[in-house]
Amino acid sequence: MLRQKAQDYHLAFTHLQNHQNISAYNLFVDLANEYKKTDSIKSAIFYILAGESRLRHGKDNTNESLEAGKLFLNFAKKEDDYKVKSAYLCASKCFLKAGNYNEAKKAFERAKKLTPPNTDVVRPVVIVDDSESIVIRLKNYLKKLGYDNTVSFSTGKDAIKESKKMFNASQSPIFLLDMGLPDVDGDVVASKILEEKIDSQIILITADEKTTKRSNKTISTGVTAFIQKPFTINDLKDALETAESEYSAL
Repeated sequence: MLRQKAQDYHLAFTHLQNHQNISAYNLFVDLANEYKKTDSIKSAIFYILAGESRLRHGKDNTNESLEAGKLFLNFAKKEDDYKVKSAYLCASKCFLKAGNYNEAKKAFERAKKLTPPNTDVVRPVVIVDDSESIVIRLKNYLKKLGYDNTVSFSTGKDAIKESKKMFNASQSPIFLLDMGLPDVDGDVVASKILEEKIDSQIILITADEKTTKRSNKTISTGVTAFIQKPFTINDLKDALETAESEYSAL
């Protein structure tokens, strides 16, 4: 049975690589259903892969995103510990992709309530914003919150280039990303960073409402938290705690 599942797993990825999206979708759904009762996290991941296969075929993947979100949420509810915070955040991201903003907010709020562990090593913070006044404010706030190691970029391309260097140096920075950059959009920057290091923590900072199409597009790439301008130091503190908690749970 295990050998058959492994074969189906590799075959599904082969189909996906060869653009045989429907064949890949069917196998990923079968695997998701098989793991549903025994391993909800694996099942959720297979639903995400099924959704990706469906999306590549030009079809809506709302149902697959919802199924994945429910599985992450059910897993997280079994424990009241910061270790499951990442499961709540994954659930929130899946619900966002499915357009279920109420459930996404609930999952995110539950994640915020979990207390993060104390971190002895303060991580670097990369600020990506073309507004000098915003950068100055962020650096002042970050210093008050204990983050002295900061670097800022006014363009997305420079931020992407620097992030690769930091990842190669085994650093795991937190990114504070503005959505409206002069060269490339925030969702492109977020996607490029996550392609290099899929477990990166990205905090989106924007003047847009969370429900706008542009915000949803960027959030759906997999950002960790959202801050709306104008913001306070407490807004930044909450977002950083979410990022640190997600990082500690990896």
